[in-house]
Amino acid sequence: MEALHYIGWGFIAAGAFLLLTAALGIVRMPDFFTRLHPAGIADALGTPFVLVGVGFVDGGALFIGKMMVIAVFAMITSATGCHALAKSALLSGLKPIGTVQKKKRT
Repeated sequence: MEALHYIGWGFIAAGAFLLLTAALGIVRMPDFFTRLHPAGIADALGTPFVLVGVGFVDGGALFIGKMMVIAVFAMITSATGCHALAKSALLSGLKPIGTVQKKKRT
C-alpha cells in the first residue's frame, strides 16, 4: 500500500508541474490561438495526472476506477473543446498573429 501512495504523489507532482508550466505558457503567449495550445495541454494532461494521483493516494479500488474514468473523460473533452474554441474564433474573424492576407487582384 505504501508503494501506491508514493506512485500517487508522483502522479500529483507530475500533474502539478504540467499545470504550472501550462499556466506560464498561457501568460507568455502573444495571441489567442497560441494561448490555446498550453491551455489544451494543461487540460488534457495535467488534470488527468492529478486525478489519477489522487485516486492512488486515497486508496480504494472503486475510487481509483472513478478517477481514471474522469481522467479519460477530461482528456477526450479537452481536445474537442480546444478545437471548437479555435474554430469558432477563426470563423468569427480572429486571425492568428503572423498570417498574411492575400491582396485581391484588380
